[in-house]
Amino acid sequence: MKFWQSVAFAAPDELLELARIAEEVGFHGVFCSEHVFFPERLESRYPYSPSGEPLFTAETPWLDPWVQIAAMAAVTRTLRFVTGVYILPLRHPLEVAKTVASVALLSGDRVGLGVGAGWMREEFAVLGREFAGRGKRLDEQIAVIRKVWAGGMVEHHGVYYDFPRLQMSPPPRVAPPILIGGGSEAALRRAARLGDGWVGSGHGLEEALGVIGRLRALRREAGREREPFDIILVLNAPASVDDLRRFEDVGVTSLVSWPLAFTLGPQATMAEKRRYLESYAADVIAKLP
Repeated sequence: MKFWQSVAFAAPDELLELARIAEEVGFHGVFCSEHVFFPERLESRYPYSPSGEPLFTAETPWLDPWVQIAAMAAVTRTLRFVTGVYILPLRHPLEVAKTVASVALLSGDRVGLGVGAGWMREEFAVLGREFAGRGKRLDEQIAVIRKVWAGGMVEHHGVYYDFPRLQMSPPPRVAPPILIGGGSEAALRRAARLGDGWVGSGHGLEEALGVIGRLRALRREAGREREPFDIILVLNAPASVDDLRRFEDVGVTSLVSWPLAFTLGPQATMAEKRRYLESYAADVIAKLP
């Protein structure tokens, strides 16, 4: 099993040092979340808390994830990066393909594109994107991105995107994996059909086992059960080493460590964060080689 450290909610001036420490102590990668902005008046329900209230505020720092990843990649050598998740229907797929390919090339192929349909209707409204139908648009966006990443002259004539023959250069040396985020039935079906993997959205231990079982069944239905597939699990409760071995047995490939703002509190010092990451490496990572 591989281990990722979430850097959601971290202060921007701490990100590079956190990346260095995560690499030093043995994390496989860093997990980066995003929002473009936080509206003064939020009416959308946050789907990942019982109350429907988000776990962040207007003051929570959200850097552009690809700028953030590029900067962290520049100060590390082996650490990998994945977005958990990038709200793809807010963007044009050709622009996303260009950005991600560029970061992949400059980082030495250390990035993964985790995508989701999004839940905050206000972001779509302000950015002039349709909220309805975003799932179908996401499906086509994935096809467009993979098409231009393959290199050479390509064209596309779909329902939402249409362009003549063009070439995006340089393409990535190796196409970054595209992982699908979310715990809804639609997200699981999309991951089973189209994804190189799945990114969880926060589950209890037993709930997570049920979701993974459903995902495996959907992959069998899609005829993809023998293809390589990453399952990056985000739990909302601590797990023992025995729990993690159970998850390994059902196909989980990675676990995300909670944001440090949750485990240590928002006022924790960098020294405290280092000690936490070192203890996590000794108590968890080292026990699951």
